[in-house]
Amino acid sequence: MSFDVDVTVRRGGRDLHVAFAAGGGVTILFGPSGAGKTSTLDMIAGLLRPAAGHVRVAERTLFDHAAGIDLPPERRRAGYVFQDARLFPHRRVRANLLYGARSDARLAEVAATLDIAPLLGRWPRSLSGGEARRVAIGRALLADPDFLLLDEPLSSLDADRREEATRAIERVRDAAGLPILLVTHDAAEADRLGDRVVRVG
Repeated sequence: MSFDVDVTVRRGGRDLHVAFAAGGGVTILFGPSGAGKTSTLDMIAGLLRPAAGHVRVAERTLFDHAAGIDLPPERRRAGYVFQDARLFPHRRVRANLLYGARSDARLAEVAATLDIAPLLGRWPRSLSGGEARRVAIGRALLADPDFLLLDEPLSSLDADRREEATRAIERVRDAAGLPILLVTHDAAEADRLGDRVVRVG
């Protein structure tokens, strides 16, 4: 299984419990806002500690409450793309992409896959929302992760930018071969990008 997740956490005065097992490709976490989708990504990434349960990715245990295993985020090898791109405003796109990368050997390949090669010399403030999302995905890929977590990667984009970002995610899905967990509340987005859908909330 690419993802084997069974976690419980206390959020907003109630217990959130999410459990699913999924194979390769793109797994969609689908549900309304406030259902706990982002909290689930945070628990997988190690940014939020579950009260109980386990997180395993590609047969590797990242968290197991009963066994006392809780790997820190930097050892989980997750490529996490947040809802906001979180690019460094004082670094040009090339430097943003290479932040956390072991080398620049794959920069040209990733830039071509995401169609961001023309952006390498630009500042983040000059990017459209779709361009910034693609750069954020590229930065996650260049960190050489074992899996990708994408939190609402198409939210707040207009139709043209949404289509650009969607095609970029499809190219990553088809080329990278990484397990991907993608959060959305958009049914059409889930249908287009996902190999399977896990409903939350």
